[in-house]
Amino acid sequence: MTATIDSSTPLRDALFKYWGYDSFRPLQAEAMQAVVEHRDSVVVLPTGGGKSICFQAPAVTMPGLALVVSPLISLMKDQVDALKECGIPAACVNSSQPASERQRIATAIRRGELKLLYVAPERLCTDKMLDFLKDVNVSFIAIDEAHCISAWGHDFRPEYRMLRQLRERFPNVGVHAYTATATQQVRQDIVEQLGLKSAELLIGSFDRSNLVYRVQRRADVLKQVRSVVDAYPGESGIIYCISRREVDEMADSLQRAGYKTRPYHAGLSDVDRHKHQDEFLNDDVQIVVATVAFGMGIDKSNVRYVIHTGAPKSLEHYQQETGRAGRDGLEASCWLLWTAGNFVTWRKMLGDLPDDAFRQADNSLRSMERFCNGVVCRHKVLVEHFGQTYEKENCGACDVCLEQLDQVADPLVLGQKILSCVVRVKENFGAEYVAQVLTGSQEARILDNGHDKLTTWGLLKDEKKNHVRDWIEQLASQGYLQRVGEYNVLQVTATGRELLRGEATPLLLKAAVKKTTPSRATRTEAASWEGVDTRLFEVLRQLRRQIATEHNVPPFIVFGDTTLRDLARQRPTTLAGFRLIHGVGDKKTAEYGAAFLEAIHQHAGTSGTADNSVPAPAVRSAGPLERTEAVSMSVARQRAFDLFKEGKSLEDVAVAVDRAVSTVSQYLVEFINQTQLSEPFPWIDAETLARVREARKQLPDDKLRPLFDALGGTVPFNAIRFALASLQFEPPAS
Repeated sequence: MTATIDSSTPLRDALFKYWGYDSFRPLQAEAMQAVVEHRDSVVVLPTGGGKSICFQAPAVTMPGLALVVSPLISLMKDQVDALKECGIPAACVNSSQPASERQRIATAIRRGELKLLYVAPERLCTDKMLDFLKDVNVSFIAIDEAHCISAWGHDFRPEYRMLRQLRERFPNVGVHAYTATATQQVRQDIVEQLGLKSAELLIGSFDRSNLVYRVQRRADVLKQVRSVVDAYPGESGIIYCISRREVDEMADSLQRAGYKTRPYHAGLSDVDRHKHQDEFLNDDVQIVVATVAFGMGIDKSNVRYVIHTGAPKSLEHYQQETGRAGRDGLEASCWLLWTAGNFVTWRKMLGDLPDDAFRQADNSLRSMERFCNGVVCRHKVLVEHFGQTYEKENCGACDVCLEQLDQVADPLVLGQKILSCVVRVKENFGAEYVAQVLTGSQEARILDNGHDKLTTWGLLKDEKKNHVRDWIEQLASQGYLQRVGEYNVLQVTATGRELLRGEATPLLLKAAVKKTTPSRATRTEAASWEGVDTRLFEVLRQLRRQIATEHNVPPFIVFGDTTLRDLARQRPTTLAGFRLIHGVGDKKTAEYGAAFLEAIHQHAGTSGTADNSVPAPAVRSAGPLERTEAVSMSVARQRAFDLFKEGKSLEDVAVAVDRAVSTVSQYLVEFINQTQLSEPFPWIDAETLARVREARKQLPDDKLRPLFDALGGTVPFNAIRFALASLQFEPPAS
């Protein structure tokens, strides 16, 4: 069922009044409609996809009290604080509260003063709590992190199984399950365990298009980690390690190197864990180094990078952990630094599991191994792992599609050598053994088997064995090889036979990547910063932190980075204009509007802007940029224009005006518009201009993505923007 919600409905009114949003994200309207119509539902939306608002918005429009089941105190607190900041009466009940506070909340519930109550499953499912709630008008029950109820899930929590009795205690109340990560098997288990009736399944896309995935072999791990952190100065990030020892060592090394870092793992005291988590949420430290014990309770929206210093034990874990980056929808980077030893470590940990559980966990590890060794689009692999189809040919947001991995010179011949060796050993051995034969090992077993006499023995003797192992894994991930039986012996598939005949060519990577220093210059980031006054953004970020400290809440609860960037882009001068910024509701306008407007006004005076009532240049994503009269221009922009008149390159101008290349690119588009420049040389060449001119003739409009695809992905987005801006000033053909 598809819900249609027009502009006059209470749900849309609530969305705008409390959260400052004027539209629904994918599946939010349908999820909310299921709640208000008292139909059970299971909602699977990616982290950052807006799950919480699917039950929070209906709660404020329906009579009664919504019960929200949440697994962690910190997560409850953040969500309740965020609701209060928006003007919504909410509370949570947990073991850390004094009796007087719990009594105050109980009184407020009896008086009908609260709209949402957050509670842990073990506290909710007590006779005392259930007896208390039977006399309360419960509007619906929302179960957050619902995958915890399934033994097939990656984060099973036995206490969640107690929630089955809610259906019996509240037979006429809608029950709704929400999660970010659930396979079809887990979704079905959620329905069965909760006793949901004719539940509506709403499954969003598992693709997190704002995340840039990069996978690297782990080498000098501290150097690799620091190169990522240094690309995000002053930004928040999470670094995951497999063991507590690694957490402590990495946190200590970073701290001694001058980074604001804290460790987090189960070996620390509760006091230290809470302290470190709060410091991270409040931006007192920028980096948390943690085991997987850290994360589910983190609702921090502005995490700009997540680094794994070892491979997680499943793609479900990887999706969940990387999903803590970029929850605000803005760009974020995810780095996976792995070694083959990671999987040896995990398998040792699986040793005591029952057979069925071991097989399931081992299959998950194999999927993770294929991901690490794979040369297929990372977004595609993750999306298809969860049973969905990925249509894009190039995601533009992973190391594979960004062409940051080097391919070997002749992958066909290399692939044939490896597969030939598998055939020569009669498809009776595993990857390690095959790699030994290919590299010319004289290990006793190889000599005893007579495999040193094979034509393929030593065929790759000039290569390191671990590199050959990588190529074997890459061939397996692409379907040329398969593992069979208890000992995972290699066999050549039908596709592999095609490779042997020269009818198929694999993708095989060199041992080293092109680029080990991370770059932030992806099109996702360039687009999200377009038109933003970066210095004003920093001013507003400091103001946000000051206000958060005064209100005793994390900064991201005051405003997310999306809202700050929009403020630094639009630069409103009135409360009415401030209210129209994305993510600004009624209460925040009343509480914070004056302070933010004053900061914008003061910045305008110090940055050389004579009249800050002039909005940022309007960008229309569906076509070329409109001509903008630069009535008011910053010193940097004016300086950039002068340098463009001299024909300076983007890079030279960026250095001269102390701005990012993405910002200077926007300046160039404005310069082209203002000067009505029909030949944007030297920033693009005549051939590129001609290609864009011809490509746009075949398309119904000037949307950037279709043009990029029509040009085979060979012309950068910025070059297309420059060309489109210039083409509008070309004289008509005679």
